[in-house]
Order: sequence, then structure tokens, then C-alpha cells
Amino acid sequence: MNEPIKPIYWDSEDDCLVILDQRKLPENVVWLRIKTLDELEDAIIKMAIRGAPLLGVAAAFGVYIGIKDFEGSKEGFNALFENTLKRIASTRPTAVNLFAALGRAQEVVNIVADADLGELKAAIFEMANAILKEEEEKSYSIARNGARLIEFGSKILTHCNTGALAVGGIGTALGVVYQAFKDGKVDMVYVDETRPLLQGARLTAWELSSWGIPHRVIVDSAAASLMMKGDVNYVLVGADRIARNGDVANKIGTLSLAVAAHTFEVPFIVAAPLSSFDLSAADGTRIKIEERDEEEVLTCGGRRIAPKSSKAYNPAFDVTPARFVTAIVTEKGLIEMPDKSKISEHVAKR
Repeated sequence: MNEPIKPIYWDSEDDCLVILDQRKLPENVVWLRIKTLDELEDAIIKMAIRGAPLLGVAAAFGVYIGIKDFEGSKEGFNALFENTLKRIASTRPTAVNLFAALGRAQEVVNIVADADLGELKAAIFEMANAILKEEEEKSYSIARNGARLIEFGSKILTHCNTGALAVGGIGTALGVVYQAFKDGKVDMVYVDETRPLLQGARLTAWELSSWGIPHRVIVDSAAASLMMKGDVNYVLVGADRIARNGDVANKIGTLSLAVAAHTFEVPFIVAAPLSSFDLSAADGTRIKIEERDEEEVLTCGGRRIAPKSSKAYNPAFDVTPARFVTAIVTEKGLIEMPDKSKISEHVAKR
């Protein structure tokens, strides 16, 4: 099996953030060199970079990009820093990892508030590198923990993209697939194409192909029929935000999979790092759902597929109630049949 690609890193020689442009896959492997905050915002909004954990990494480095060239008074730095946080926070509203990274940046600045500008910048850069390393390490722990749940001869269905492209390291739900396949447990992976931007068909299939894992791409609406026929042993998905009660916000279409899995008694497993938990959100109704440009639905491959007079509704995410979740896998272990008390106990583990 090939090693997972690293979709984001800091180039110290060119003093910039380098990201894999996921819009160009699978046809072309294109790397973007991000040197300004404007470029970072554009990359996030237009989904050159995506995936909740990876958005947290990008946000952390984005803070550094926003302030690294500043020379002036401490008051001027503070104003620039606050504006940088606001700009990054306004890019995409659902993935909690992005906001967690911004919160850590604020904590760092508060701790070293009396330091000079050079020390402040160094502390923020160190924080960004720490978040990247943490997310990579967490992903391997999630993969190992989740693979223990998978039985030999399994057929797994997954949605959107939750591999190295979304996290760094090995991924979350797709990381579980990777590890379980290495362990000899996976016979087939069914890949939801994941309309409208086809992250499953473009990205997940690309990663599985590079790893040599047998898979089939399916239209999203084929998933329930596969479950009904007994051709799916597990549904594995990631999460962009998990509420305190276990409700899960993830790529649009996840709720449909969860309802189908519940109906046909297929285990529905969520794989996510603790950085994707939002204990300030009591339940899924508190999670803001991003709505994207309707043209993503009305066009495909740059070609209009609906009448010019047609409009579209394009939420990027939906919320799956905790009652449909069999288990959540994190870097700390497993939360079976998640609820508020189980999540609180799990998060408190050391």
C-alpha cells in the first residue's frame, strides 16, 4: 500500500503554506502556495482545501500568515490579529475545528501578551505546527481504534471524503478503512459519489485507488438498496461538528445514510477527533449549517444541467440525531450509543 499523501505543509524556504488543490483531483495534482490571507480565504471558501480537521490546520497557519509580516506597535498588532481571526472565522461556518484553532491562537496571544512581536509570531507559528502534528497523530489512533470494530470479510460504505485529504495523517473514517484493509478485514468499499461536488467519486476513490483498496463508486441514492440487499456491513462517516448530546453534523446526505442504516440494521459509525466535538452546542439544532452557491447543484462539470429558470437549495451539511449513531470512534477510544453523559465522560478522559 502506498503511504498517504500529505495535503498541507509549511515551506520554510519559500515562507509559505503549501496545500494540495483538491478541486483539481483526480485529473491533476496541483499545489497552491499560500502567501497572503486573501489567498487562504479563497482556498477555504472555494474548497481547494476542505475537511474539518484540515480546516483547523489551515486556520492556524492562516493566523500566522495574517500577522507574520507586521512591523509596528503592539496596539497595531492586536488590531491586526483580531481582524485576522474574524476574517478566517467568516470563511466556512460549520466545521468546529476551524474555530477551535482560532481559539487556540487567541489563548497563545493571551499567554504571551507581554512578549515582543518576534516572540508572538514564533508562538503562533509553533501552535500551527503543533495542531498539524496533533491531527496527524490523532488520525492514526482513530484508525486503529475503529479497525478493531470491523470484522473480517466486511463491505463498508462511506460518504464524502474522510481520508488524508481531509485530515492529514491517514484520515478519520477512511483511515479506519485503510487500517482495517491492512489488517485483512475489508473485501469492498462502496463510495458514495457525494453530490454536488463529488468528493467521494473524485477524492475518496482517488485515495482508495492509490492504496490499492477494492472499491466501487455508487450514486448516493443507491446506498439504501445496497443495505437492504445485505451488501453493506458498516457505514463509516466523518463529522464536521458533534454536539454535546451526540448529534452529528456532516456532509449533506449523511442523515439519509443513517436512517437507511437504522432501518436495515447496519452499524452506523462516526469517526472523528475530539477537536470535532462542540460541547457548547447542546444539540444539533445549535449547529449552523452552511448553505453554498446554488450553481453547484444546477451545474456539473461546468455545464448547466437544469433549466435556466430553475433554482436550487444547497446545504453543505445535515445533522444526524444521536439515536441513529451506533458508535463514535475518537483518538481516545469508542463511544457506543452516544449521549450527553457518555460524551462528557469520554472527553474528560486523559
